[in-house]
Parts: sequence; structure tokens; C-alpha cells
Amino acid sequence: MDRRGFVRMGLAAGAAGMAASTDAAAKAGPGAVLDGGVQLQQELMAANKLTSHSLTSQYLARIRNIDKAGPRINAIIEINPEALKIAREMDRERLLRRLRGPLHGIPVLLKDNIATADRMSTTAGSLALAGVRAARDAHVVARLRAAGAVIIGKTNLSEWANMRSTHSVSGWSARGGLTRNPYSLDRNCSGSSSGSGAAIAAGLATLAVGTETDGSIVSPASICGLVGIKPTLGLLSRSGIIPIAHSQDTAGPMARSVTDAAHMLAAMAGADPADAATAGSQAADYAAALDRASLQGKRLGVARNFFGKNPDVDAEMAKALQVLQAQGAQLVDVEVPNVNKYDGTETDVLLYEFKSDLAAYLKEYAPNAPVRNMAELVEFNRKHADKEMPYFGQEYLERAAAKGGLDEQAYLDALANNQRYSRAEGIDQVMREHRLDALVAPTDGPAWLTDFINGDHYNASFSSPAAVAGYPHVTVPAGYVHGLPVGLSFVGGSYTEAKLIGMAYAYEQATRHRRAPQFPASVSPQPR
Repeated sequence: MDRRGFVRMGLAAGAAGMAASTDAAAKAGPGAVLDGGVQLQQELMAANKLTSHSLTSQYLARIRNIDKAGPRINAIIEINPEALKIAREMDRERLLRRLRGPLHGIPVLLKDNIATADRMSTTAGSLALAGVRAARDAHVVARLRAAGAVIIGKTNLSEWANMRSTHSVSGWSARGGLTRNPYSLDRNCSGSSSGSGAAIAAGLATLAVGTETDGSIVSPASICGLVGIKPTLGLLSRSGIIPIAHSQDTAGPMARSVTDAAHMLAAMAGADPADAATAGSQAADYAAALDRASLQGKRLGVARNFFGKNPDVDAEMAKALQVLQAQGAQLVDVEVPNVNKYDGTETDVLLYEFKSDLAAYLKEYAPNAPVRNMAELVEFNRKHADKEMPYFGQEYLERAAAKGGLDEQAYLDALANNQRYSRAEGIDQVMREHRLDALVAPTDGPAWLTDFINGDHYNASFSSPAAVAGYPHVTVPAGYVHGLPVGLSFVGGSYTEAKLIGMAYAYEQATRHRRAPQFPASVSPQPR
């Protein structure tokens, strides 16, 4: 969808909101408004019952009361000091009937590896970049601003997007500390978009942007009871995002509903002359895909080689599969082939590209940073080990620093291997052989206890096939295991976001599993 079409959609949404009854909205209390989504908030603003300034103010108060006090989620690493000013400008434009689209005046949080040319830093959680302001906005940030979004702050993350140590603790960074899971404060949010997941689960903004190389959107979304979309590589620009690897990195929406995620994806998608991968970007009106009948007649491959890791998760997934069938889908048991053939080569590619891509980012977006490349970052951490490495080391950074250039045959062979077995002899093969519309599987297991001694305790995850292939992946809440959220994944071929969003929406509307967290200190196992 082009810019003009996006604005038209926004104006239509605004007009519909003005015409619609606002009785339910008028009765909604402050909590319901903050936990509500784009549609409710826009309806209230269209009816002059809410302003962007008051909505932003309420979220900032909630951050003070929940994130920095009370349960102390610690999801927010920095507040935008210009947030209220931006919100007032969006209100002024609304009064002048200059609506930019569905996100006009809507508060949004960004993961702290996404560059903003404002008074906030962009650090990837590292003290090496503390206080460093980006030379310009990331492309996705520029598009969000153009769409009328109010950027209210940055979220904490696993430092360097969890590409620092083999024994890391997800959700911890030297700059931000530890983000805690709103569904059980002693448990992990997964990562690396930990703060984005925890913040939206706790209702600290309407929407958040995460980034993913392999699992960093869909895993924390699943574990925090959210909708997460990892788009096709190249649908969204990578420009201005602190990288791990250009062959797998992408930003994506994290939201409390499929509808909200669809609106956000539409706002961020589009070609960027600075990112050649976006030349084939096929942005669309993803809100048009929100059809309750979207599962009718669909052939879904149940990826059985991603089941059987946790009996309680499997029990929830069995219920999910029944819902899919009841909504008209035909289920076919399949196995995604060759998933073990790129375990090692995926890591090799990430290390090679991390070294090269980080240097390029620092040169262009952070030329005044105290480090200019991977070797200097490794040395910075050694000099500041008491603050940077109190719990775990930097094995991945050291291994990346030792890699050669992207012209080395070892890198080229590893990349070719990844793409062969994840695409043509992976997802493409199984979908073609079984004539599938999508693959489905549990996204991840439930949240694990945070453990600074042993590091993360990862569950079996369905993230890698789509991540390595660069294909889209949507996760949606699918129930609870001992009070902890789990998600159902929909994965498809390149640029099938609209189809996946439609199916995820139909499932979401048939189940409505998501419920707000209560911030317990811990959860107790429930008898079967």
C-alpha cells in the first residue's frame, strides 16, 4: 500500500469512528483504555473523549507506577523527553482534520537497538554506546513518525540482541539491567526483544517494535502472551537498526491483538533506497486481511517435529488444532525437512555478518561512539568487565572479532547451506509437497526461571526455519501452562504476511486467549 492509500485508510477509520456509537468507549475506564488497542483509542479520540496527549500522559504514569515502582518490570530503558510535545502536535493535526492514518496519536515503544535522531540514545543495551545519539532515524522510525505514531521511549533488551555470550541471560543488559516477566516476576521474558514484550504485556504503551534475527520477536511475544510478527526479510528496511546479521535481521510489531499488529506492520513496511533488500517489498493493507473466516478451506501443515518437547504445551496445542479444524481448516501432519542441517552454519553466518555489519552501522549512525568495530567493542568490555560482564562473558563477540571478511569461502558456503536447507529443501519443499497454505506449531515453551548462574534454559522453539529462510512468522496467544502464556505459530512462504495475519486473526477471534498479567512474584505448578 502506498502512502496515499495508507492515509485514505486512516481517514476512513477516523470517519467510521466518528459515526460509530461510543457508548462502550465512554464507559471504558482508564485501565480499559490503556489495555485497549488502536481501534478503541482512535474511536475515543474521534469522539473527543480522549486526546493523544492525555493517552500518552497516562502511559507515562503507568510506566512510573508499574515499570519503575510496584512490580518493577524494568522494561523501559529510556523515556522520550519529547513524547508529550509530539502528542500535542498530533492532537493539533487532528483538530485540523489532518489524520495521517490508523496510528495517528498512538503511543509506541521502540527496542533500544533502533536508531532515533532525537534526544534518546541508541545503545543495544551496551555501556559502550551509552549517551550516543544516532545521526538519523532508522527507516522504520521515520515511517512510524510519518504515520503519526508518538514515540514515547525505548525498551530494554538482551544486550547486543543476545549475540554476546553462550551463557547469557535474556532480558539483561549492562545499561538497562534485568527485565522481568509480568506473568511471573521470577521468570524470564525470553529475548532479545524482552522489554518490548514485557512492556506491551503490562500495558505500558499501545504498541512496540521488536527486532528478530532468530526468535527475538516471536519468542518473547509468545512467552509474554502477545501477538508478534516477524516479516519477510526485506518487507521492512534494516537501515538504522543495530545489526547482528543482514541475512536474517528484521524489525516487526509486538501487540496485544492481531489487529494492532496488522496496523503497525502496514505503517512500517515499504521500500528504502538505502536497503536493497526492500526493492521487492510488497507492502499491503494488512487490516483488510482481518477476516474471521480466513481459516475456512486452508490446508495447514502441523509441523510434528516441533511438538513433543513439553506435554503440557502439547496439550494446549491439541486444543488449538481442534479450534483450527472447527474454523474450517484442513490439518495435515508433516515434518519440516533438514532443520538440523543449518544449526552450525547459521551461527557461523551470524558471526561473520555481525562483525561486518556492526562496523558499518557505527560508521554511519554513530560516528562519535567510543568504539568503531568489533575488536574495539571486545576491548571496551574487558576494560569495563565489572559493569559489562558481572554474570556472563562475551564469547560470541570474541568469535566474531576473529572472523574474516564476507568474501571468505567459509562464509559463502555457510550462507548457501542455510538458504538451501531452510528454503528450497526446507519450508518451500514441505509446503509444495503437501499443498499447504501455512505451517503451524507451538512457538515456544512457557517462561523459564531467570538464572544468572546457569544462564538461559531455552525451550524447544519453532523460530529457526522461518528466521534462516527469511520468511514470515506470526505468533498468537494459544493458552496457558501453569498460568504462563504459550503461543501458536503460523509460518508461510515469502511475502505471505496477509494470509498469515488473516489466519492468526481468525484463530484469535475464535479463542480470545489473552488475559492481562497480574504480576505475581512466582507461579506454582498446577495439577494436571
